[in-house]
This record gives sequence, structure tokens and C-alpha cells, in this order.
Amino acid sequence: MRYFARIAYNGTNYSGWQRQPREMSVQQQIEESLSLILRTEITITGCGRTDTGVHASDYILHFDYDENFPKGFIRRLNKVLPKDIVFYDIFEVAADAHARFDASSRSYEYHIDFRKNPFHQNTIYFYPYVQKPHFEKMNEAAQLLLQYKEFSPFCKTNSDAKTMKCDIQFSRWEKINDYHWIYHVSANRFLRGMVRLIVGMCLNVGTDKLMLKEVQEALDEQKPLKKSFSVSPEGLFLSQIKYPYL
Repeated sequence: MRYFARIAYNGTNYSGWQRQPREMSVQQQIEESLSLILRTEITITGCGRTDTGVHASDYILHFDYDENFPKGFIRRLNKVLPKDIVFYDIFEVAADAHARFDASSRSYEYHIDFRKNPFHQNTIYFYPYVQKPHFEKMNEAAQLLLQYKEFSPFCKTNSDAKTMKCDIQFSRWEKINDYHWIYHVSANRFLRGMVRLIVGMCLNVGTDKLMLKEVQEALDEQKPLKKSFSVSPEGLFLSQIKYPYL
């Protein structure tokens, strides 16, 4: 039988989602914990690959298991898992359901703090520069993306992506207060490093290091930006996964 699990994790202490040969990943930590509780080797498939230091407040994975779960399974599993990973729910799905390929939409949030805060370390990006970005200009840059379907300027080099096409359905900055801003973006898929490059572009536009016209030209011609900036990973969260049958 196939099961979906809804989880969350703080990615600070991991080398990203995917297993790595010499570093601990979120996938490896979960597989080892599941295998220990269920007393059989469990392999999981995630809805996507987050990079080192990136978090997920809503993440779906799937795995196959043909026996009955032990009593109090989720509670026992969460006791075995480290404090930075939590299982919220496990539910049976169709045998051919796939956590990655069946996802119809993925949403990310990127959090920025313009005031140093010791309680936000590792989960919000502290913007250390004197010049504060222009909020409205950043939103203009975010809205511009909705006019395009291909995003070569926002893909890290050496990507193995077969296409640069993405259907961005939502792109907007939200001001929680004067110090805490959040970028929200939803799409059917994302390119490698795409969200962090978009946030960097918005910050450059907001500080007049990059003109909106230059962003438009890069997207029209599908060429690299004249000034590219990838923000650090700690402010990035995978925040929602949608499926047509859930």
C-alpha cells in the first residue's frame, strides 16, 4: 500500500532534502527513522528537492508499506526524529500516486528581516545593508513575472532542467510590518535556485541596482541578468503543495 505523509522541517542542519554521500540530508534522516520504527527498510520519495539550509512548513512525501502500522505510530516516530523534523499526518493513497509528479502547484515563501533579531536566526534572512529597498518597486518586479512562461534568467548554471517553462500563478510581496517582509510565489514547477534568484532580483530593483526594463529585456530574450543576486537559503520555505485529488 502507498502512503502520503505531510511533514515539516527546519533545514538548517541538513545538506538539503536529497540523500548525499557524506552529509546528512532530510531524506536520509526520515528513512532511517521510519525503518527503525517499522523494522524494515523504507525508501521515501519527496515532492521536491530543497537546497541546503532551506526549510519546509508543508511538505509531502510517499512511501510503500504493506503491514499494519504499530500503535501510536506518528507519536513514536516523532519521538525518534530530531526536533527539527515533524510528521503531522499519514494517509493511504492510490498505488500509483506520486508525491513529486502528481503535484499540481508548489508555493514558496521568502522571509526578510530589516532589523537584526537574535530569535530569527536561520529562519529569516537578515538584510544587513543601510539602504532599504523600495517596497512598491519590488512588487512591480514580482508582478512582471506573471507575464512570462520561460525563466532562463532565474535558473542556476549547470542545471539539468530540460525546459525553462514554468507557470507562475502568484507572485507578490507582503509587508508584515516595517521590518518583516515576505515574498510569496506559486507555480506548477520551479527551476534550480529560481526563488532565491527572483528575490535577489526584486531586492536589486528595489535598491535601483537593476532597472525593471533590464529585467523585462532579460526575460524577453531569455538571457542572464546584467546584475544577478541569489539570496541566502535561510529565509526560504516550501509552504504549500497541492494535488488534484487532495
